[in-house]
Amino acid sequence: MRTTAVILSGPRELSLQPLDLVAPGAGDLVVEIAHSGISTGTEKLFYTGTMPPFPGMGYPLVPGYEAAGVVVEAGAESGFRVGEHVFVPGANCFAGDVKGLFGGASRHLVTPAHRVARIDGGMGAEGALLALAATARHALAGFDTALPDLIVGHGTLGRLLARLTLAAGAPAPTVWETNPARREGAAGYACIAPEDDPRRDYKAIYDASGAKGLLDQLVMRLAKGGEVVLAGFYTEPVSFAFPPAFMKEARFRIASEWQPDDLTATRALIESGALSLKGLITHTRPATDAPEAYATAFGDAACLKMILDWKATA
Repeated sequence: MRTTAVILSGPRELSLQPLDLVAPGAGDLVVEIAHSGISTGTEKLFYTGTMPPFPGMGYPLVPGYEAAGVVVEAGAESGFRVGEHVFVPGANCFAGDVKGLFGGASRHLVTPAHRVARIDGGMGAEGALLALAATARHALAGFDTALPDLIVGHGTLGRLLARLTLAAGAPAPTVWETNPARREGAAGYACIAPEDDPRRDYKAIYDASGAKGLLDQLVMRLAKGGEVVLAGFYTEPVSFAFPPAFMKEARFRIASEWQPDDLTATRALIESGALSLKGLITHTRPATDAPEAYATAFGDAACLKMILDWKATA
């Protein structure tokens, strides 16, 4: 079986190409993708060639781990039916010398059934946001965690952290955003510039920006015994001055990628109406315009989430 997929041949070398897929097994699904999202975190690092060494990385690469579509073939042992709508967190299903570390930006994917999640077909393009929402939930629901009273960054991940905090019934967090254009869209919480915030007693600060050199500033905003959660992805060594952190008895935690129970819990929140994904997709382009779409996703500060629409692609 052949498909059409986005290929990163090297830094900033991106195109749409036909690829062969591996044959599905009895426990596999073939999914026809309708929408896939572009990550401004890890995908941007591969696109720019700044990703630190990582197991399985290399070029050529099919990027993407946010895909939603419909099952077109279901193996006898898959437990799924043709026609069901699913979220697919990427797939390693391409024949030949093509890396599938992520592998979601493709018209068709072959994937083990246990990796996908059923979704409501009415979600449309928002179905591709399930992994990012589950990542935000994982940051909040880790070991011995406190919900944030300060979130740094009002991109897609920062907005999801704020929405999930409100959905949990916690007091509204404050959100910092340095870009005035990105302060819009806050619902039920305040989004302000860091310099306009006088507080120095935050108990849980979640950094969703991934920006370098922030830790010293965040430590100074902590209450004694407070925690800083690194929820972004950092390409350079993370460091901080020890004396201020010592005086605050600061704690530091790293939130990694979502786990299956995060995906299940997040889907339930969405289906119950407790978590909304509205307003997070700001740009949509046909998959045939992938090079332009990636450039916009990584270069336009007004782009929160770029979605590739695969429906017109063979």
